Amino acid sequence: MQRYSSETITDHQLLELIQQDDRVAFTELYNRYWDKLFTTAMHRLDDEHEAEEVVQEVFLSIWQRRETIRLTHTMNTYLSVAVKYRIINHLDKQYRKKRHIDHLTITAPQQEDSTNRWLSEKELRKQLEHSISQLPDKCRIVFLLSREEQKTNAQIAAELNITEKTVEAHMTKALSALRQSLNLSIPLLLFLLKK
Repeated sequence: MQRYSSETITDHQLLELIQQDDRVAFTELYNRYWDKLFTTAMHRLDDEHEAEEVVQEVFLSIWQRRETIRLTHTMNTYLSVAVKYRIINHLDKQYRKKRHIDHLTITAPQQEDSTNRWLSEKELRKQLEHSISQLPDKCRIVFLLSREEQKTNAQIAAELNITEKTVEAHMTKALSALRQSLNLSIPLLLFLLKK
């Protein structure tokens, strides 16, 4: 059986082989990135089963959409962003489930007040995630690398092969777009992004 390794084949070449239904190439991609993506998911979800599920969904999606995937950045960046969106979707489902349970179990007015505060914050976060997903591709990737991975402008510039000034421009554009779409002040927006 043919095998590939990072010494003999690049991620881009692997993707080309995967697009030709090469399962060995897909297995190599899986082996290259599983640990990193699992660590990211585990850090965000703090649940091994859920983290595994999220990463499996990312790889399943790649296999199902293999013929149409076009990379504009590195495979590493593509997968990092993909797993983050899966985590966001996963957390959103959890929030909706908790909202439903809270609704069924509210018995006292003080509980209702507390739940309403929780719901408004979660609803605002949901709107924030939606607004982030609407940013232009490069702008969104720069924003996520900065806010989710806490990378510096220099690190982002090196990873995406752009200048630090371009990174700053994308961040300014992203914050401005998010502030306008959510109608929030910058301090409140930054407070939300920190959580």
